[in-house]
Amino acid sequence: MASRPAWKRSWTMSAAAVASLGLAACSSADTTADTSDGASGEDTYVTIITKDPDNHFWTAMVEGAEQAADDALVELTVEAGADQSDADGQIQAIENAVARGDKAILIANNGPAVNDAITAARDAGLLVLALDTPTDPIDLVDETFATDNFEAGSLIGQWVAESLEGEPATIALIDLFDDKVVSVDYQRDQGFLSGMGIDLADPEVNGDEASVGTYSGGEYEIVCNEASNGAEDGGRSAMENCLSLNPDINVVYSANETSGVGAAQALQAAGITDALVVSLDGSCSGVESVASGEFGAVAQQYPSEMGRLGIEAVVQWLDDGTLPEPEAGSDFVNTGTALVTDEAVEGLESIDTDEGAALCW
Repeated sequence: MASRPAWKRSWTMSAAAVASLGLAACSSADTTADTSDGASGEDTYVTIITKDPDNHFWTAMVEGAEQAADDALVELTVEAGADQSDADGQIQAIENAVARGDKAILIANNGPAVNDAITAARDAGLLVLALDTPTDPIDLVDETFATDNFEAGSLIGQWVAESLEGEPATIALIDLFDDKVVSVDYQRDQGFLSGMGIDLADPEVNGDEASVGTYSGGEYEIVCNEASNGAEDGGRSAMENCLSLNPDINVVYSANETSGVGAAQALQAAGITDALVVSLDGSCSGVESVASGEFGAVAQQYPSEMGRLGIEAVVQWLDDGTLPEPEAGSDFVNTGTALVTDEAVEGLESIDTDEGAALCW
């Protein structure tokens, strides 16, 4: 596989393709082959490791994997870190899978701290597939199934730029982490800024772009890059810190919907009702937040599809030793994204909240 940053891949799902994806995600029951080891007759054990046990994004991913595992007669173990910063918990889960004699691991990694454990698992003969979050380097694993997070960020950035209609943008960026570098974090942030037409410095670094300048529609000021750890209370605290620096913020990017909810709470407490709040995930609660006006738009992703495709890839690998190939020019299997908003802008394809609700998780 070519080793180049995943954010350079630019791809957007059409509304029709998204609808097709939703149907495909519900029709994986055709994969019913016995996946026991043909030579030894042993059952096939696989572990899926997510970033925390409770967030709906990760539980949807697990549900997709569980359905595919049931269909394929795979014994699935579900593990997770205590939260999105718990690398030690993920390392222990990897070591448990190796000790148990699993055939494969599906992991949404918590960052480079787990790299050595992934390498050790592959050295022990396990197939390791990344879900949602590409590893750094991306070829550390056998294959990656993920949203194009840079493109997902770009979609909400383009929507904001068009929605402002030339008004100056005073921007708060609510990121995930400030204590480690994770690809999904900088890809989403940098994609958003790129979508707004703001010049990037290093596209793998958050916060190094010029704090003032011009976007595609007018002038901008970036007030803050604050970490939330992907949590609601983190998003609320981050937004409060940003508002203490500039109470005139009118654009809020949040790296995930959970932190976006916290940011929206802080805006409401400050009496700010007209800021454009955008986020990424596309959960049912996130789509409801768009419908209610709390969010202006979200980029919808499909974690259940990631889990399903991951299990099906394990089955394929056990059957014939091959894995699904990414599309030409990409180094990961893209599981799709769609812009969800009830305020469509000209020239940018989107689906409304009714369509988003039919595909949400």
